Amino acid sequence: MVRTPLTPEERERGERLGLLLREARGPRSMAEIAAAAGLSAETLRKIETGRAPTPAFFTVAALAGVLGLSLDQLVEHCLPVAAAAA
Repeated sequence: MVRTPLTPEERERGERLGLLLREARGPRSMAEIAAAAGLSAETLRKIETGRAPTPAFFTVAALAGVLGLSLDQLVEHCLPVAAAAA
């Protein structure tokens, strides 16, 4: 299966998600958070660095739960800048 190339907006949204997760993780290790969410540290690393800009919903939900973030916070933070200002 060939994956459709990501749009610039999808890439930007992935970068914003990664930044939010890194900030929420704070001083805790990537391995600690990944294990608590049931993920590999490499998966979390890819999400945080934007190399996996469109992670599965349940992956994001698991990370949000471990990091104490609501899904509403994630959505608000990851909206395009123009939509967030409206």
